[in-house]
Amino acid sequence: MKSGSLDGSLFSGRSIDNSQVVREVDPRSSRQIVAVLLLAAALVAGLVLYAWPHYAARQTGSRSVQLERERQRLLEENRKLRLEKASLEDLRRVEKIATGALGLQPPAAERVVVVERPAPAAPDARLARGEAPGPAAAAQ
Repeated sequence: MKSGSLDGSLFSGRSIDNSQVVREVDPRSSRQIVAVLLLAAALVAGLVLYAWPHYAARQTGSRSVQLERERQRLLEENRKLRLEKASLEDLRRVEKIATGALGLQPPAAERVVVVERPAPAAPDARLARGEAPGPAAAAQ
């Protein structure tokens, strides 16, 4: 006995030719496929609409923590820079560098010129040029 093949010769003994058979499409099957696809799309859309706000809230919380860490790091760096600035502005340090590393010496007493700011003029005073004292007159 021969082993069966896909053309149906196992049962009849002769080959069957189905090339002339025209298959009709069942309209119910295409409606069922569309209904299943719409149902699946509705489920996916529902899951996305449910999960999206939770995901966004989680991302916002994570970003908030990250920004707070960055803020703390910047505050610490600011504190260190202020300390460094204060140490660099110390007049004793500047004088030590000027005399030691740069070889500068204090000037002789006769070469020292003391500059003082003039006392502000009275509000009703007039200058020799006839102008009232003000920001423009003070700038000249």
